Parts: sequence; C-alpha cells; structure tokens
Amino acid sequence: MRLPHYSEHSLTQAQRAVWDAVVAGKRGRMPPPTQAWLGSPDFAMRAQHLGEYIRFDTCFGPELVEIAILVTAKHWRAHYEWWAHRRLAEQAGLDAAIIDAIRDGREPRIDDPKARVIYDYASTLHRDRSIPDALHASMLEHWGERGVIDAIGTCGYYAMVAMTLNGYQVPLPDGKQSELPEGDPK
Repeated sequence: MRLPHYSEHSLTQAQRAVWDAVVAGKRGRMPPPTQAWLGSPDFAMRAQHLGEYIRFDTCFGPELVEIAILVTAKHWRAHYEWWAHRRLAEQAGLDAAIIDAIRDGREPRIDDPKARVIYDYASTLHRDRSIPDALHASMLEHWGERGVIDAIGTCGYYAMVAMTLNGYQVPLPDGKQSELPEGDPK
C-alpha cells in the first residue's frame, strides 16, 4: 500500500492542524484520502473543508448525495470509495436496488423525480463530459442553481477522492471484497 502512515506524534504543526480539524469535524475520524493529502497540508485543509460540505451540507441531504457519490465511485472504479459509500448510502436509506443497479451499470428505477435528476446529471456528466440543455433545465427546475453546483461539486470532489484512493492503491479493509467489476465501466 502506498498510503503514508502518519502517527499523531510525527505530524508537523500544519499536518496536526488538518488532523485536528478533520477528527473534530463531522467525520470524527481521519479517512484515507485526507490521510494521503497530509503530504500537502494546505491542500489537505482546503480539500477537507470542501469534502465536509459535500458529505454533510449539500442541498440534497444524505440519501440523495450518495447517488452522485456512488455514480462517481463506479465511474472511477474506486473500490474503497464504493465500499465506504455503499454502506453510507444504505444507512441513509437509499434503496439497495438503486445501489445495485449503479454498481452493475444498469439504469436504476428511481421514481422520485428529484432523485432521478441527480442520477441523470451525475451519470451524464461522467459519461459524456457535458450536460444537454434539457437535463440542465431539469436540474434547475428541481434543485435550483445551488443544486447544479452541488451536483457538479459532488462529482468533481469525489472524482478527486477516487483518483487519490486509486493512486495510493488504498485497499479495502481486511476480509472485504470489492463489488465493482474490473474493466471499463458501463
């Protein structure tokens, strides 16, 4: 594993400030991507603030933000991110059938139009790298300008998290197996 192991005793003052902010914040612990980012404390502090907003304070709420996160984790084949956020999505009440469909590259059945547009926006943005006018208008209609920014920000932030986890080859916890298929995502 490439992920550096920092002990609380070996941290620089700047790293310690990040560590303390993360552990005292809404996460309550030091997650692997932030641990990797400690190699650049200024980056880590800025990224952890953005991440805390996206995880806990978007206009979507915990169940619906997980849709965009799972779409991103699947797109990047980020095994640790998928493993962690599947659990969080289930805890937030997201239907397992939706989670499984995202994992399998199938179109999920999402009856709630506000949840549906989040899925469509996130999956289209990753797949096509652009958003058609009609989908953008639908996102605005359901979520307003803040929702558009929150959706784009969630996908972008969790793409960065996925790249960090993949770049540092962060493994799943002992005894856990990846649910994500290898190869090109659907």
